Amino acid sequence: MKNFNLSTLALGLGLILCTDVMADSLSKKQYKAQAKTIAADYKAADAVCDTLSGNAEDICEATAKGNRNVAKTALEEKYHPSVKTHYKARVANADAVYAVAIEKCDDKAGNDKDICVKEVRAAKIQEESFAEAEMKTTKADAVAIEKTTDARQEAVSDTRDANYAVAKEKCAALVGQAKESCLGDAKIHFGL
Repeated sequence: MKNFNLSTLALGLGLILCTDVMADSLSKKQYKAQAKTIAADYKAADAVCDTLSGNAEDICEATAKGNRNVAKTALEEKYHPSVKTHYKARVANADAVYAVAIEKCDDKAGNDKDICVKEVRAAKIQEESFAEAEMKTTKADAVAIEKTTDARQEAVSDTRDANYAVAKEKCAALVGQAKESCLGDAKIHFGL
């Protein structure tokens, strides 16, 4: 069981690092070139898997497909960065880790296999839940920031209007050109 967890962790970290490598935004040309590289890498990995047999081949194929899918969603996230594409990248990573781990569970029998499958499913559900929570939190944070910005702008506007009213009242005590000059200066000072 310890080897299973370490292998799954290593695969997950590898997939995450793959995602982090593509941290810069991409041009359309770069996007297409990287998409071709992903396809070529998958084809090469699949060819290696064809030399294997039994469950080792299944694990290899699940790994190759998982790496391809994670790389594709990471590429999409970099080409069209958004909360949704980030969520999709996290889910693709969870799916990839799940697919490989389920294949590794096939090497077990009886209750050990049942436990392995349940642990893997629980880990996938957990990762998907965290990804969804992150997406919802990010959206909520964006709304909160917008509301905070609006409230601050409104407060600045209200303060400016109140201070302008005070300046106008002070100018009311003056007469003639002095009053007009005072009002003009107040308008300029308060940006009105």
